[in-house]
Amino acid sequence: MTLLVLVVMTALAFDFTNGFHDTGNAMATSIATRALKPKTAVTLSAVLNLVGAFLSLAVAATIAKGIVDANVITLEVVLAGLVGGIVWNLLTWLFGIPSSSSHALVGGMVGAVLAAVGTSGVIWSGVVSKVALPALIAPTLAIFVSAVGTWLVARITRTVPAEAQDKAFRWGQIGSASLVSLAHGTNDAQKSMGIILLALIAAGQAGPDSSVPFWVIVSCAGFMALGTYLGGWRVIRTLGKGLVEIDTRQGMAAETSSAAVIFMSSYFGFSLSTTHVATGSVMGSGVGMPGAHVRWGVAKKMFLAWIVTLPAAGIVGAACYAIQHFIGGAMGSIVVFALLIGVSAWMFMHSRRAPINANNVNDDWDGDAEPAVDGESAAPSASVAAATTAQDPAEVATLVSVGAGLDNVHDFVPSDDNYEMRGQK
Repeated sequence: MTLLVLVVMTALAFDFTNGFHDTGNAMATSIATRALKPKTAVTLSAVLNLVGAFLSLAVAATIAKGIVDANVITLEVVLAGLVGGIVWNLLTWLFGIPSSSSHALVGGMVGAVLAAVGTSGVIWSGVVSKVALPALIAPTLAIFVSAVGTWLVARITRTVPAEAQDKAFRWGQIGSASLVSLAHGTNDAQKSMGIILLALIAAGQAGPDSSVPFWVIVSCAGFMALGTYLGGWRVIRTLGKGLVEIDTRQGMAAETSSAAVIFMSSYFGFSLSTTHVATGSVMGSGVGMPGAHVRWGVAKKMFLAWIVTLPAAGIVGAACYAIQHFIGGAMGSIVVFALLIGVSAWMFMHSRRAPINANNVNDDWDGDAEPAVDGESAAPSASVAAATTAQDPAEVATLVSVGAGLDNVHDFVPSDDNYEMRGQK
């Protein structure tokens, strides 16, 4: 029973990291365009994530019974898989990379099962049809839908004054961002529910055909909402400022596209990545908006992270199971849990060197040296200016690397000229 409690605690910790890691999926563009204040945005997202968790259990069933063979699952396997998912979530959050919490969890579980019983414990048809194919289709579909939607909006509103556009679409963004948060709750909150159900089945506390208990639904929804409220500001900054300098028309088109794709996948029980969908929609808004500029260097880093998420989390999950098996008994699980706490604490302390929070999440993006839109020259950032006067090469590298996280940098405020440039010509 002690090990079961430890597994449930770890599953809820994963839901917490999922919440703050994926807040940007719903609210990054609304924060970037100032349709919502940062704290207001994460509060609204948390409430709607909580509500969405009660609307569907199709994805929970997919995680519990469609990826790995429940008959070979033990509590040690579940714990190892969860640790693999959490470690990858925290690592990508530390670097501000919008990666998939869903794939981190699936990768961790698959890696732990492979280490425990080999390939026979993985339902490969489920991995392909429920995880791999949606991972390819969903972001592609989101890019296309968002690009078309953005182009249509820009075309229809090309004669409308920029100020009128801004005011109207800010209200539209509040509605569309709310839809994404609700959709996120119907999909991502279900994954830890499925994992806890697996643990209950493995511990003999539930039958193989059992549905998710109500206390599990409430607990997972609550922890995800709490994580969402705290806000994953590093990922929010990358999605809102790093890919595209976005305006309200693009923001509404991107959010609406994301919500549509996520709701559709939840209906069919596909465990897709809401991060992939949201990122694809943001990129699509840049592709579809005349004059907009997508920072493909930032996008490339995201794509690389997406590719390695499943195997990287799987390696961590397999290693954690190996540690448990080598030490043996409850002590092995305690050691793995202690390692998780230590790694998590180290990443948190490391993140404080260059903090991103609600006060500086909308600062100018200077983490990518691509040219400005339409050949305009970009003003040098504070970090680069300081680096040019530094004598020590290590000091130069430090100043440049943390420049995006410095507080008290003047906020970027879209001007009417920006709107004119992007769609009014």
